[in-house]
Amino acid sequence: MGYTTQTQVWKPHPSGPGHTVVGEVLVYEDLRSPQLGNKRDILIYLPPSYRTSDRHYPVLYMHDGQNIFDEATSYVGEWQVDESMEKLSQEGIEAIVVGIPNMGVERLNEYSPFRDPKHGGGKGEKYLKFLIETVKPFIDDEFRTLPGRDHTGVMGSSMGGFISLCAYYYHPEVFGIAGVVSPAFWFADGAIYRFVEKARQVPGRLYMDVGFRELTLSHVSSRRYLEGVRRMHRLLQQKGWQPGHDYLYLEDPEGVHNEGHWARRFPDMMRFLFGGVAQD
Repeated sequence: MGYTTQTQVWKPHPSGPGHTVVGEVLVYEDLRSPQLGNKRDILIYLPPSYRTSDRHYPVLYMHDGQNIFDEATSYVGEWQVDESMEKLSQEGIEAIVVGIPNMGVERLNEYSPFRDPKHGGGKGEKYLKFLIETVKPFIDDEFRTLPGRDHTGVMGSSMGGFISLCAYYYHPEVFGIAGVVSPAFWFADGAIYRFVEKARQVPGRLYMDVGFRELTLSHVSSRRYLEGVRRMHRLLQQKGWQPGHDYLYLEDPEGVHNEGHWARRFPDMMRFLFGGVAQD
C-alpha cells in the first residue's frame, strides 16, 4: 500500500507567469476492511493551505468516492468537490475531504443496515464500523485533523444519503455533521423512519435536500421520492432539528438524480455544514 497523486489542482500564480499547486487529491491504495473482508482505494483531498501551514482541519467523509473528484474514475459524472473546495477556501472554508469508493455490486448491501427484499442491504453497520474503526483512525494518524465529532462530517447522495443519516444516528459520538443528499428513503420499505424515530437525539449540524425530478434507476417515481424525503423532514423537525439554525432543508425544483445537480448544490451544503466550524 502507498500514496500516489491522482489529481493536482492548478491556478495562475498571482506573481506572474507559471502555475502553482494549491490543493491536491491523494490516493491510498488497497486499504483493507477487516469488517467487510474487502479492500479499496481511499481518496484524500488536502486543502490549499495544508502544505504551507501547521493547522489542523475538519474532515468530511464522502461515500461513492470515485464520483466526487474525477470524471475519469466516475461511472456517472463527478461532484467537482476539489474545484468547489478550492473556491470555498477563498471564503475561509477549508476541510480535508475523504472519498470512500463503493464496491460496485456490494454498494446497496454496504449502504443500508436494513434489508430490502428486492435490492439487498444489511451490511450497513459493518460498513460504518469500517469508516469508524479503520478509515477514520488511519486519516487521523496520517493527517493533521480535528478528530472530534464537532469537526467530523459524513455525506452522500441517494443510498449514500441514506447511510449518512444512519451514520449520524448510529454513531453520534463520531459524526456531528451530516449531509443527506437526495436520500433514497424508499429503500427497505421505510425501515429508516422507524429507526430515526426511536434513535437518541444528539445536537449537531444537518443538511438534507431533494429534487423535484428524482426519477431513479430503481424506477422510483419522482413523486414517491419527494414524498419520502418530506416525510423524513417532518420527522426530523419533530425530533428537534430547527431549520435555519442547526438544520438546512432544501427542495430543488430543477433537481435531477445525478452528480451534476449535486455538484451544483455542493458549495451551499459546505457553507452551511462547515462555514461555522472552527479550524485550528
